[in-house]
Amino acid sequence: MTESESQASTDGPIPREMVRHGTGVNSNRAFPTDSYPYNLDPFVLFEQFYIDPDTGFPMHPHRGFEIVSYMIEGGMEHEDSLGVANTAYENDAMRITTGSGIRHSEFPADGQACTGLQLWVNLPQAVKDADPDYVDATADMLPTEEQDGATVTTVVGEGSPISLYTPMEYLDVSVTDAWTWSVPAEWSGFLYGVAGSGTVEGHSFTDGDVLPVTDARSVTLRGNESLRVVAVSGRPHGESIRQRGPYVL
Repeated sequence: MTESESQASTDGPIPREMVRHGTGVNSNRAFPTDSYPYNLDPFVLFEQFYIDPDTGFPMHPHRGFEIVSYMIEGGMEHEDSLGVANTAYENDAMRITTGSGIRHSEFPADGQACTGLQLWVNLPQAVKDADPDYVDATADMLPTEEQDGATVTTVVGEGSPISLYTPMEYLDVSVTDAWTWSVPAEWSGFLYGVAGSGTVEGHSFTDGDVLPVTDARSVTLRGNESLRVVAVSGRPHGESIRQRGPYVL
């Protein structure tokens, strides 16, 4: 399902779905999937990609949304029609504003496989035709702090050089004990398990699991085996998300 004006909370985590892209790249899709056929306004989709050395994404077009790519392991080479060429490595981030239109390519660096996370964030209709733009941040540019029960890196949010048209927060969290994540009033978001295992509100939670949250509330995570998650939330636009392949109309 690529178009939805609705979204739903769930009682507990749901599994990701494997997606194979036309270029041969495999991804774990968090949403939308067969088991959760919704976008999460303002978020269009989220997935963890795995790019083998002999695969990748040749130059292709996008428009109408913003992309946040965050590397988990290995390196990924990015080139685009703005003349940008950059290689992002572990815990580096890139943000692309596709706006009125951009072309880019993504390939694994150094002849090695890579994996990372990619989030598509809808642009409100008023700025769908914004000028395309690109910015990146190395791992040491992203603020990291120790909180009760976790180590938290801010990929997007307070202190990060990465910002979007949509007010949002994107956290990379290593849970060592018990950590509580709060979704602000009138925002929506999700948790995604990157590695390890633990519990979310008493439910088992492991790598590839997803917990959509569409109402303001606090969620408590407990780590058993080096639980690493990303916690993403943002302010909905209240507009229909209409995805057409590489475009969001």
